Amino acid sequence: MKLNVDGREAFAATGGRPFDPTRPALVFVHGAGMDHTVWTLQTRYFAHHGWSVLAVDLPGHGGSAGPALPDVPAMADWVREAVSAAGAQRFAVAGHSLGALIALEAAARAGDQALALMMLGAAAAMPVNPALQGAADRGDHGAVEAMIGWGFGRPAQIGGNRAPGAWMPGAGLRTLERGLRGALGVDLKASNDYAGAKEAAAKVACPVLILAGDDDRMAPLKGAKDMAGAFPDARLAVLPATGHMMSIERPDETLDALRDFLDGVAA
Repeated sequence: MKLNVDGREAFAATGGRPFDPTRPALVFVHGAGMDHTVWTLQTRYFAHHGWSVLAVDLPGHGGSAGPALPDVPAMADWVREAVSAAGAQRFAVAGHSLGALIALEAAARAGDQALALMMLGAAAAMPVNPALQGAADRGDHGAVEAMIGWGFGRPAQIGGNRAPGAWMPGAGLRTLERGLRGALGVDLKASNDYAGAKEAAAKVACPVLILAGDDDRMAPLKGAKDMAGAFPDARLAVLPATGHMMSIERPDETLDALRDFLDGVAA
């Protein structure tokens, strides 16, 4: 689905069904250097089970025109404007990694327009190693290699995909390679610089799910627990033998966690 956001073309996947603004909207926000494709295995289900889905490409990513936005608050405002451009009023929002911080800010700023917030692979502080930042800024392929090495849980590094012949780290690598040509360095800096998570959490009035992997080396479980404690009432769910790239590594388990949580959300 093509949208006009701030006078620039933007793209959002809708899970295989036309976006219907009369239904509650469910927005998915990808992480640093990625795009809407990381949500492919979850969006289709929700689009066919009562939600109108918007899996956005942030500016400068995927099918959305650039430039990439420089900080988390600007990205959160853009997400809210994309929802409005699609004709939706109230929305639930799920974000992964950097996208989780963006989703947090969007929900905090939306007030009672926000139906639910789901943060995957997140922590209140998500610093970036200076060597990784430098490699991403230079367009060095070593940046994406390092992110894949640390991002996927150890079981996923040696196979384990239910689909024979599919290589999960390889799919992640190809996605990040697209980001390396443009937005990855900008995104990593935005993640590193963001310091408003706990202040934003205090403003969130909707139900909250924190979904973590117990083998996440990029946003370790300790950080997820700390993030959950910043909300008045948040549910923490932990996926076993799962790293940072949970929507790809454990697509069914990720879907189950999101679905079970949203089943209790009044639209």
